Amino acid sequence: MKRTTLSLFGVSAALAAVTGVAVVAGPADSARTARAAERLPVQRSTALCPAPTSSDVAETTYTAFTPGPAGAGGKKTAADLVAAAAGGRKDDAAKGANGKDAKDKKKDGKDDKGAVAPGTTVLSLKEPGKPATATTGRSDAPALIGGAEGALAPGWSVQQTTVVSAGSGRGLHGLSCTAPDTSFWFPGASTAKGRQDYVHLTNPDSTAAVVDLELYGKDGRIKAAVGEGITVPPRSTVPVLLSTLTDAPADSATLHVAARSGRVGAAVQASDDKAGGDWLPASAGPAASAVLPGIPADATSVRLVAFAPGADDADLKLRFAGPNGSITPAGHETLHVKSGMTTAVDLGDLTKGEAGSLLLTADGGGAPVVAALRVTRGKDDKQETAFIPATAAIERRGTVADNRAKATTLALVAPGKEAAQVKVTSSAGSEGGSPVSKSYTVKAGTTLTVEPPQPSGAKGSYAVTVERVSGGPVHAARMLALPKDGLPMFTVQPLPDDRSTVAVPRAEQDLSMLNR
Repeated sequence: MKRTTLSLFGVSAALAAVTGVAVVAGPADSARTARAAERLPVQRSTALCPAPTSSDVAETTYTAFTPGPAGAGGKKTAADLVAAAAGGRKDDAAKGANGKDAKDKKKDGKDDKGAVAPGTTVLSLKEPGKPATATTGRSDAPALIGGAEGALAPGWSVQQTTVVSAGSGRGLHGLSCTAPDTSFWFPGASTAKGRQDYVHLTNPDSTAAVVDLELYGKDGRIKAAVGEGITVPPRSTVPVLLSTLTDAPADSATLHVAARSGRVGAAVQASDDKAGGDWLPASAGPAASAVLPGIPADATSVRLVAFAPGADDADLKLRFAGPNGSITPAGHETLHVKSGMTTAVDLGDLTKGEAGSLLLTADGGGAPVVAALRVTRGKDDKQETAFIPATAAIERRGTVADNRAKATTLALVAPGKEAAQVKVTSSAGSEGGSPVSKSYTVKAGTTLTVEPPQPSGAKGSYAVTVERVSGGPVHAARMLALPKDGLPMFTVQPLPDDRSTVAVPRAEQDLSMLNR
């Protein structure tokens, strides 16, 4: 017994010599005051970009950006986007889409069939503060798996923008490449005739992911012969045509992507034979209220799709937050969403010529919902569509890349009873220029629509960063409009918080544990 006591004392003394004795001489009582967690920059970020298009008449631009002063990258930073393998095969993780070892690819990054080989670097970002871009006109352009480390990780954002000149889905397809997760909700998907919706599942990890696809229509869960237990091979992508999951066409449905094992990035590309197409981003997570920012002033129709994933029905109040305040749309004051069912409603000419945002609220602790808008601009054979999902608030900062002179519109909405102050920064251009910032006040219950300040002497595309300075919650979205041949091509991307920092609990040494 005596020997054991001496041994423990020796261990305590040794640890004190190494770690310091500050906590040994603590307060007399055992109570310790909890210290607030410190927020530190993240050390690694991941972004997944789906295969952009199969069209032979399309061009895609990738833009990567990290906020911060130029030249702050250092030697231990990296931010690369590399080609993923085409999934659906059970090849070894070291093999490409054609079953050949990755080391056998040609020096130009092409395999023996001319496709971009898995693992080929498509785009590299060298420093914060300045966007990097790459373009491709390939109809077989691969999905991309990206990772940023060190000073390039906090707020790293990647934008994928594709112009499809003709055919089904012709128009502007834009997407902020997603981070991997285990659950995604897509209200606004469709299996209707004349519509082709593909969900793209991309696995960034070295082990396979197993995913279930669940579709919900106006009458509840849509029976699907397939869709469960889809295997997404390591560092690969698998596209699934939603209409192949069921024989029952649904004009407005909700897709739930749930990973049984592993994690994936998910996005839905919607192509319409007559009304163009775009990417449908995932909705913000289920919540009793929702903000859908950035409805353009000239929208000719707005369709709301909502789904209640919980056990209770949801009763929502609808408000349109315009430039001068919030109003209740005539004839659409409330919306009842049954549990497990998708509800869609055409809001028609909601904007009345004023840009704004749709606010969904419930009295008290209402049932959670997910929601999205399908927005149409133009008429007849000159229609183009885009999607606006429910978007989380910007807690500190949000960023969107690939903005262009006289083509970008930023929508900022303060949905609560308190105004919000924000700082908008336009970065240097991808081909030169200097960043510029401007501050705005968003009045409570309104949407402020502005053209971001133009970078000084900017050439090429630029990134826009929105920082919440003070006041109440603020939500944001960016519209990029590139009209062509009378067609109002446009796309809308939400700006959620970029999660550039993480809370790290403060730790202190407590050698008293050795005496317990």
